[in-house]
Amino acid sequence: MDFPFLIVFLIPIVAVWASFFFVWGVKPKNTSNIKLLLAFSGAFLLALTFFELLPEVYEGHDPKIIALFILAGILLQIFLEFFSKGAEHGHMHFNLEENKFPFLLFLSLCIHALVEGVPIHGNAPILYGIIIHKIPVAIILSTFLINSKMKLAWSLLFVALFSLMTPIGSYVATQSEWVGHYGFILTSLAIGVFLHISTIILFESSQGHAFNLRKLVVIILGIGIAYLI
Repeated sequence: MDFPFLIVFLIPIVAVWASFFFVWGVKPKNTSNIKLLLAFSGAFLLALTFFELLPEVYEGHDPKIIALFILAGILLQIFLEFFSKGAEHGHMHFNLEENKFPFLLFLSLCIHALVEGVPIHGNAPILYGIIIHKIPVAIILSTFLINSKMKLAWSLLFVALFSLMTPIGSYVATQSEWVGHYGFILTSLAIGVFLHISTIILFESSQGHAFNLRKLVVIILGIGIAYLI
């Protein structure tokens, strides 16, 4: 199913703002359900990467070149996490001062979100995967911003700009002539980012190698749903 571009543009924005207002209104205390949703999103995104993106990007291209760009995507995400402190997979280790906008966190998350938007157009399952990944991350980010010493105006600006990044990435991917010819490079980078993020989430979902039946169930569920769509 190929969604109209306006829908593709709006859904990520709505997902981020809905998460923010959920945190603002509900102020959730129990993080275990969010961690379960994060584990589900990691499994779902990882499975979609294997089912949808990898077969598509390897078709008609040099496998070694594709592999190099996928590895570059993994390295890119590792580099971004030096500045985001792992916010893309649910970690927030910043100590925000009042009136100080967290530029490093903002820039790293925006680059991550821009890359996420590249493979969305014309691929509804990937859109689902991005949204399911974005919601728990946006909830954790919103909780952090609301509980920080930063002024509400800065928090709202952060959320507003962050919510636009994935749609902008998708828009550039569809409008740029260069992307039309070399989009497989950006898609390969996105695959590397997805592989790193999703595997980190899954590894952390079994912290201490302790067996957790609920997390195992949601991971299997995520993979199963990704297969069916």
